Amino acid sequence: MLLVIPIDLGMHYPNTQQGITKHANPQNKASKMRISIKKPFFALLAGVALAGCAANNSKPAVEIAPQSVSSTQQQGVHHYQLDNGLKIFVKEDHRAPVAISQLWYKVGASYEYGGITGVSHVLEHMMFKGTKDYGPNEFSKIIAANGGRENAFTGRDYTAYFQTLEASRLEVAFKMESNRMRNLRLNEEEFQKEVKVVMEERRMRTEDKPTALTYEQFNATAYVNSPYQNPVIGWMDDLENMELNDLQQWYQSWYAPNNAVLVVVGDVDPQHIYQLAKKYYGPIKPSETATPKPRNEIKPLGEKQITVKAPAELPYFIMGYQVPVVRTAEISWEPYALDMLASVLDGSKSARFSKELVRNQQIAANAGAGYSLFSRHNEQFLFDGTPANGHSIEALQAAILEQIERVKTELVSEDELERIKAKVITSKVYELDSIFYQAMKIGLLETVGLDYRLQDDYLDNIKAVTPEQIREVANKYLIEDRRTTAVLKPQPLDNHSAAVTTGDRNAY
Repeated sequence: MLLVIPIDLGMHYPNTQQGITKHANPQNKASKMRISIKKPFFALLAGVALAGCAANNSKPAVEIAPQSVSSTQQQGVHHYQLDNGLKIFVKEDHRAPVAISQLWYKVGASYEYGGITGVSHVLEHMMFKGTKDYGPNEFSKIIAANGGRENAFTGRDYTAYFQTLEASRLEVAFKMESNRMRNLRLNEEEFQKEVKVVMEERRMRTEDKPTALTYEQFNATAYVNSPYQNPVIGWMDDLENMELNDLQQWYQSWYAPNNAVLVVVGDVDPQHIYQLAKKYYGPIKPSETATPKPRNEIKPLGEKQITVKAPAELPYFIMGYQVPVVRTAEISWEPYALDMLASVLDGSKSARFSKELVRNQQIAANAGAGYSLFSRHNEQFLFDGTPANGHSIEALQAAILEQIERVKTELVSEDELERIKAKVITSKVYELDSIFYQAMKIGLLETVGLDYRLQDDYLDNIKAVTPEQIREVANKYLIEDRRTTAVLKPQPLDNHSAAVTTGDRNAY
């Protein structure tokens, strides 16, 4: 099944770098683990790239500025807003004496323009390299000394920083995280080191991984004017030509309380968290942040196909159809029907792809389908696969297209749909085991321009999907004119040292 988080949260983009890059933190080996989220809630985190973090020392408490507060509570989530625009969300979970603090900025790779792709991720690295009050890597050291773990990730639509600590130690995280919101010290020497680290990440996670490289080329072809055309980690040429001033301008443009969301989940008292936020974040003045242009993807005018040539053992392909998401859909139920369609085809080992293509026909070594319904811009409804021994890419593609035609002509049975919905509900319950993903749902929805309360409506919207609606969205969106296909044509592995080349791009 397609891996999802662009993490780029919920679907699977097979070993690709869709939307998220994470830090490899030498202080925390556990942070190097890949984050994977099974479907249902967020088909959004694709491959995750880890990067280094740093730490901070204690400073005297700042003076508390006079504050008024907007406070609401909905479905167990307490919502506050400071005068400087910072949004605060607190959710209590008293099962263990731990808590997580996540600070989300409404800026990511989809905000970048030509020539500076990757700047959001490089800045994320530099956020651990010291402020006027803390030296390089002190942030990570102090969090570790307090028994905590911390890291950061960059996605297409957001950049986030998080710390997990024993609940009584959260003030340490607030003190340091608020300090680097406006006091980052960008150093040329550290920048030169970190941009090279990011370039090496790109080589290891994209250029040396044929499936990830194919996915990157797929996006570059599938999107014409959407910012999702560019990889989160950036194009190598842009990284090679990036300057420290690019980061300084990006930091000044976007890192401000009025462009940030603070989410805390765990064994905490909401009022106490609000007071801590007011103490440390309250004195920070708001900033006039840039207003991103819409950059809506143009209507597709026909099928597009590309061939990617790269050293690989097995052939592979990705096929996608341009579809709306919750934020862009003109008909509100369509994204949820598309989400259920993905589950019908590839929601579990008993789903149609696993049952028909892998086990019965044995035509696929693996085959996946996925869709991310919570994004800022229109998405691709994705399919991917590797043929089984003795079968060709063309045969596997034909078999997947046959399954697509089946959902266009035959209604999904009520029994099948109820089984899928039951699995979605079960997965939703299991998600509550993680304070990280409880917080992530809130932060992600708020930063892509949606209301955090949508997470509470998700299951009701899924339960309301009918077989007729699934058939309708399949016929409306899974059509040839909306389709882009990228096929990986394996090259000899002994030529791996040679430059990776891509084949002709043909638009039909």
